[in-house]
Amino acid sequence: MATIQASSSSVSSFPRDRTSAASKTRESYISVPKLPCAGNLIHELNKRNGLQTINSAEMKPFIRTNLKNEEANGNWKAVEELYAIMEAVADRSEMHKNIGVQRDNWNRLLLNSLNGMTVTAATMAGLASLTGGGAPLLALKLSVTLLYTAATGILMVMNKIQPSQLAEEQRNAARLFKNLHQQLKTVVEVGRPSLNDVKAAMEKVLALDKAYPLPLLGTMLEKFPETVEPAVWWPREQQRSQQEETVGGGLERNNGWSEKLEEEMREVVGVLKRKDAPEYVRLSKLVLKVNKILAICGPFLTGVAAVGSVLDGSWAVALGVVGGALATVVNTGGQVGMVFEMYRSTAGLFQLMEETIESTLEEKDVEERENGELFEMKVALQLGRSLPGLQNLTATHSPSSTREFASKLF
Repeated sequence: MATIQASSSSVSSFPRDRTSAASKTRESYISVPKLPCAGNLIHELNKRNGLQTINSAEMKPFIRTNLKNEEANGNWKAVEELYAIMEAVADRSEMHKNIGVQRDNWNRLLLNSLNGMTVTAATMAGLASLTGGGAPLLALKLSVTLLYTAATGILMVMNKIQPSQLAEEQRNAARLFKNLHQQLKTVVEVGRPSLNDVKAAMEKVLALDKAYPLPLLGTMLEKFPETVEPAVWWPREQQRSQQEETVGGGLERNNGWSEKLEEEMREVVGVLKRKDAPEYVRLSKLVLKVNKILAICGPFLTGVAAVGSVLDGSWAVALGVVGGALATVVNTGGQVGMVFEMYRSTAGLFQLMEETIESTLEEKDVEERENGELFEMKVALQLGRSLPGLQNLTATHSPSSTREFASKLF
């Protein structure tokens, strides 16, 4: 009886198990649409296996960033080369600055020593006339002769190398190299550098090295040139080749350019050529003539004083004293080489502006030019004028345009 009950209970329990299993199967079948999506399922499986799942939506920003980085690093070689050039330019700027300070110290030391020697010699020549004679008189005369002879030799060397002009050259070179460094920095940070920019930067550096050499012997600039020309520190051949490569065609007025603005720039070039550049070339020639006269008079006066100190008589004493005094005056005001270099550099600045404006206007494709409004503002700033002042200068019927200089800075 117990067996029958057990079997009946087991049989009766079997349908219930199948029913519960079937219901579970149906429940699981019904819950399939509620399962996580394939992406989440893959993510869950990868998570269990220790892997990492990257969503495609998350990949899009990375793909865009990589593409931008590839475009930005397309000219990585040009950027690296420009940075190398910038380091060299910064080093040159500091080098010219230090050498300029050193040569200015040379100028002051030599000038003070020279004036001290001539004043001392003139004083001793006067005292020698009050000495009765004998050994004291001979000693004074010998000392005066030695001082005047040494002063004459030092003065001849100084007039040959012109220390004040050397210092001014190095100051200009340091300023121009610093300006070039800022230009290259702007190209790297704002523009899109190319190998053409690298080539242009190299040519500018070499042109500056040629215009303002560091050594004194061999490559020193001529201090008394036969013809006075403006200083040139830019690669002029490059600008001419760029003008020759320019393709002609119709000129579309955009990118900030217009016919009025082009005519205004041409008038600026005309005023610079007629007034500013010739004026500073004329001043350079005038200062050069004065410098030549002083360079001759200084050693001549000290030499005459040296000869007068050896001879006897009242006129010999006068030569020794007066010659030394005049030599001191000439030496103090005779270092005008720095003024000559300043005028020559200013004339070169005006010539650079002329060539820059002309080369810009030669470019027929205005999209390849610098923005016209920005270019006009730069020209006005370089001339020390406001935009209305620049427009008034270049007015066709302006009476001031024929007698007013373009630059207000110099």
